[in-house]
Amino acid sequence: MKFTTLLTLVFLFTAAPARAQRVDLEIDPAATTINWTLGDVLHVVHGTFLLQRGELWFDSATGKAGGLMVVNAASGESGNGARDGRMQKSVLESARYPEVIFAPDHIEGTVALTGDSDVRLHGTFTIHGGTHEMTMNVKTHAEARKLTAAISFTVPYVKWGMKDPSNFLLKVKDFVEVGIQTTAQVK
Repeated sequence: MKFTTLLTLVFLFTAAPARAQRVDLEIDPAATTINWTLGDVLHVVHGTFLLQRGELWFDSATGKAGGLMVVNAASGESGNGARDGRMQKSVLESARYPEVIFAPDHIEGTVALTGDSDVRLHGTFTIHGGTHEMTMNVKTHAEARKLTAAISFTVPYVKWGMKDPSNFLLKVKDFVEVGIQTTAQVK
């Protein structure tokens, strides 16, 4: 084999870009549960939010990701009407900021298209009029063009400019833990 032919083959194999492995997902709002917890000195408050819509894509070969998950801010509830009213009016100001949006931009790790995976999904999280960097921990299980995911992250709501609902009788933590269980269809 001539040296120039060998050099050409080496160049072709090393210069070829990695094959794209883009996967597009449509998230089912009806098959999505968004739970949150807020601790205080006496107990832990549990609540939920509703997903409006969600479409995500990722490419494990390049680490790129995109799409949107949109949550109805006014859907937040804890089972206590007075507390929920204060949360909507004073903390989230959901009449003024009706949506909470996560827009991913990259993924750390590889999502297996069959079986289980643990990855980190990074992007921007828009809430209460501000956009913040966010990394979510994601555990997935994929089979038959369906992907289920358990997602967890923390929202430091006071640090991000929202009102602390604590008062002289009640002291709550300045962050909320969020967990999402969802099912998505591979497009």
